[in-house]
Amino acid sequence: MTDNGGGSGLLIIISGPSGVGKGTICRALLRRDSDLALSISATTRVQSDRETHGKDYYFYTEEAFQEIVDNDGFLEWAEVHGNRYGTMKSQVQQIMDEGKDCILEIDVQGGLQIAQKMKNDCLMLFIKPPSEDELVRRITKRRRETEEDIKRRMITAQWEMTQEDKYQYTIVNDHLESAIVKILEIIREERKAHASAIH
Repeated sequence: MTDNGGGSGLLIIISGPSGVGKGTICRALLRRDSDLALSISATTRVQSDRETHGKDYYFYTEEAFQEIVDNDGFLEWAEVHGNRYGTMKSQVQQIMDEGKDCILEIDVQGGLQIAQKMKNDCLMLFIKPPSEDELVRRITKRRRETEEDIKRRMITAQWEMTQEDKYQYTIVNDHLESAIVKILEIIREERKAHASAIH
């Protein structure tokens, strides 16, 4: 895999605290722009009944995940809340080879890893909640986490918010439609700049 992701498309990193709405935003972006594709992450997390292997995540055992690590198969990987998550180079390569822009919906830790390797070749977008209270409300509303989980996620979120300035753009997800429109505008502008730089 080359340093620019193996193709001429954009590598778009979308990060932000857990519960900020990254998944909802990414699904909307994919529906509205056919030149975007989402890289599916690998994880050691247990698959839920609602999830499909290869669609929501690639679910691996610790051993299988470690084998990919040992073979340098990840663009980045990190341990988050006791589970490992990673972006597979083969996934990104495939999307780039199809001539699409690749979206990585990843945690801040992973986003910063990629930025260190490919600073000039990725578009970094930080999704921010309107307030810490609102973030707690959104995480609680999902009813997927215990109180202990929520506390742990909020400690992580507080650190993640301190990394905002390492991203090129910050989008406050106060009003979902406005956030989606703003991100699409940013992507369009960056595509133009990216195309000019190539030619």
